[in-house]
Amino acid sequence: MKKGLFIVFEGPDGAGKTTILEKVHNELKSRGIKCISTREPGGIVISEKIRNIILDKENTAMDGRTEALLYAAARRQHLVEKVIPALEEGTMVLCDRFVLSSLAYQGFARGIGIDEVMSINEFAIDGYMPDMTIYFDINPEAAMKRIMANSEREINRLDLESINFHNKVQEGYKKIIGSYGYNIKEVNGEKSVDEVYKAAISIIDDILK
Repeated sequence: MKKGLFIVFEGPDGAGKTTILEKVHNELKSRGIKCISTREPGGIVISEKIRNIILDKENTAMDGRTEALLYAAARRQHLVEKVIPALEEGTMVLCDRFVLSSLAYQGFARGIGIDEVMSINEFAIDGYMPDMTIYFDINPEAAMKRIMANSEREINRLDLESINFHNKVQEGYKKIIGSYGYNIKEVNGEKSVDEVYKAAISIIDDILK
């Protein structure tokens, strides 16, 4: 059986990747393509419990390395319990975040070090990387305005960080995209939902061809 495609949606909070992932997932299902959508941290019971710890607004004392290790632990369990089995069954997996998030947020923005956080994640993922990563870029101030304007979105611990932190996250993504040899396509997340969706589905259509 042919292995399924593993496609990751990446970007700063507020970039719209979660909204676009849902639209892409619905479109692919309507075409009869076998696919699932999932998220990090989370996607399965154990990883969702870890997510609650990471994003709890009460946990402001959390150390940066603790945060990085928790993300890696959630990633490992999610990968072996949900992602890999689906891919081995020939199912396409659309995932909201993966390793690049840890490199940008903990590695660069927290100042732990991109290589150091990558080494933690190499242990966790054991060489398993996406076939394609779609990165949604957005100005941090515009992203924060989107988040605050969305009354349905729960504000989490990372949302409470300063604009300087979110600027560093974006800078970290740019640094990673320019330096690491991952298969990454960039989309302008500041455009309309329809325009961003069309750009994302076009990238996936190219892979499917």
